[in-house]
Amino acid sequence: MKSKIFYVCGNCGYRSARWQGRCPSCESWNSFLEEETKSSTKKSSRAKAETPILISEVKNLTTQRITIGINEFDRVLGGGLVPGSVVLIGGDPGIGKSTLLLQVSGKTKPGDCLYVSGEESKQQIALRFKRVFQNQEDLQILPETNLETILATLENNNYDFAIIDSIQSVYSSDIDGIPGSLTQIRECAIKLTEFAKRTNTSVFLIGHVTKEGFIAGPKVLEHMVDVVLQFEGEKNYSYRILRTLKNRFGSTNEIGIFEMVDSGLREVSNPSELFLAEVTNTPGVAISAVIEGSRPIIIESQALVTSTGFSYPQRTTNGFDIKRLQLILAVLEKRIGISFSNKDVFVNIAGGFRIDDTSLDLAIACALISSNSEISIPDKTVIIGEIGLTGEVRNVPFIEQRINEAIKLGFTNIILPEVSKGKFKKKTHTRYEFVTNLNDIFSKIFG
Repeated sequence: MKSKIFYVCGNCGYRSARWQGRCPSCESWNSFLEEETKSSTKKSSRAKAETPILISEVKNLTTQRITIGINEFDRVLGGGLVPGSVVLIGGDPGIGKSTLLLQVSGKTKPGDCLYVSGEESKQQIALRFKRVFQNQEDLQILPETNLETILATLENNNYDFAIIDSIQSVYSSDIDGIPGSLTQIRECAIKLTEFAKRTNTSVFLIGHVTKEGFIAGPKVLEHMVDVVLQFEGEKNYSYRILRTLKNRFGSTNEIGIFEMVDSGLREVSNPSELFLAEVTNTPGVAISAVIEGSRPIIIESQALVTSTGFSYPQRTTNGFDIKRLQLILAVLEKRIGISFSNKDVFVNIAGGFRIDDTSLDLAIACALISSNSEISIPDKTVIIGEIGLTGEVRNVPFIEQRINEAIKLGFTNIILPEVSKGKFKKKTHTRYEFVTNLNDIFSKIFG
């Protein structure tokens, strides 16, 4: 056996014969880690050729999904779990990844699922399981980190589901390297994926994340699995959001919303009501309707504009893209004449949400004007629209779903782009106002 040392980028998997400070592929800094591989001098046997088949000969083209029983989790998976799929879940430490999958395992029948933990003892798992389910369910657990032992256990018992907590703690005795190294993570994931496809067993992998928020390990790990989910949330809030980053069997636009309580994670079926529970009609507050996946959500936007005490005014956002904020400020100054050059600007999306929907632009602009002028936006008003560089208010998709969600929550005044007129059915007892540019909304709301 001959050994060879090379260097691998921990972010994208790029290989190099020597260490480099910056990866030439993904341009990340200080991401190269040393790996050692052993090559055998034994001649490889010739592979047996296989006969290709026609697509018309392939049977069972419909995907049979298994519903877990947790609606928010099934929504993110695209309607349920596909047998034989491999799902990777990443998230910050303590965000609730293990709790979520423990609740998923509790929805299965005893004997159908194996919970493998390489980070907790059987006593710790049992205590958390009883806290969540109050002794009403049961689950088979295996505190083990050796991959060969895990695979042998899965083969002998014919489980339908397997949960590996976490992939970074698992190691194979046939591979050089410590648990968590790039080689170990990659090879263990390959063997688990091969086992899932061969036996039609659904496998969940919990993955750690780096300080930048990426799943630790080689980037090829995300390419090997079928579904990649990101579990995220602010530490100061109890809400958790499960996002789809990759899904071979469904849409990547869905999100699931949970709330962390004493007994685990609770589904939030109507997040709009929770996020609007503390809305007050004060200057700097604007309400809008955004789309997350296929779900409309009513969001509260908060803005604070105040005189600066620094040479360079501050621009701070929480839950909103700061570059988008700078664009809105530039358009307001150019098209309406409101100067923010000597004022600090702070924008916050209530509830710890992060919104990338451009339909929030108009509500953010109104919140900024409201805070700057100390004039409150009229009560029960929802503002929807995207702002262009010329100051025009542009149309947004799914306008009818947004309006219906707002009306359902009791909003009676809805401000919309002029181009959306005629694209939805008007409801009685609801006032619709259409605007074409920022001057229109400035005159209608702030006189």
